[in-house]
Order: sequence, then C-alpha cells, then structure tokens
Amino acid sequence: MSEVSPIRIFVDADACPVKPEVYRVAERHRLRVYVVANSPIWVPREPLVERVTVGSSFDATDNWIAERADAAAIVITNDIPLASRCVKAGARVIAANGRAFTESSIGMTLAVRNLMADLRETGEMSGGPPTFSPRDRSAFLAELDQTIRRLRRTVEAL
Repeated sequence: MSEVSPIRIFVDADACPVKPEVYRVAERHRLRVYVVANSPIWVPREPLVERVTVGSSFDATDNWIAERADAAAIVITNDIPLASRCVKAGARVIAANGRAFTESSIGMTLAVRNLMADLRETGEMSGGPPTFSPRDRSAFLAELDQTIRRLRRTVEAL
C-alpha cells in the first residue's frame, strides 16, 4: 500500500453535495479527509476519512477548518467567508460547482456575496443559488483532481 500524502482535504460537510466524489478522489490519491459538520454525519468506514463533529455554536465548523487550513490543505466549501479565511491561510479552496477560490478572486467574490445579501435583506432580490447540476459535479471532479496534482508537485518540492 502506498504512503499517505501530507495533503489533507477538509470538507465543510453540512450542505456539501460532492462528499462521495471527494471520498473517491481522496482514496485514489491516498489523501486524508476530514468531514466537518455541526452534527454527526455519515462517512464511509475508510481509514483515511475522519468525521469531525464540532457542535452547534455559530461558525464552529468554519473555525475548526480555518484553524487547520494551510499550504498543504484543500478546503471544499460553498461558504465564501470561510473560503476567504482559508485562501488567506494558503489553502487551496474549491466550491462544490468546481469554482476555485484564489487570492486574486476572493476579494471580489466576497464583495458580490455581501452585496447580494444586502439586496436580499432589503427585499430587492429573492431566491438562492442555482440548482446543483451534473455539469457542476463534473467541473468539481476536474478541478479537485487538477488541484491535487498541482499541490502534490508543490508539496513534494519542499
């Protein structure tokens, strides 16, 4: 059996639609996965997958992940403030639709998110994000695989 990689994946799991995909890709690459949620959630009985239940306090999941995010971490989240914290810590961050959050994109993404929240609050806009599609799932898988390959080259160079 090959050695476990120092790269870790943290999944903001409460509303994550791509957990099964993360498990499959992580197993193929021998990566440890931390599935972080406010309440117990099902995870496969795999030695490299760990369920982390953080409790129900506000931002407990975000805080647990952000405190561990570093240059050898990949964070899976749709939570833009969490993505911002993790990008600033040097982690690679991917949304469930395959969108990578980067240092150059996170500021504008956060600003748009705040504007949309304000518009919803004032009643000028309603509705939520678009429905998750098979195309989103495919884009996520491609981005996760590419991110792992790029990160592996960086980590192995150290």
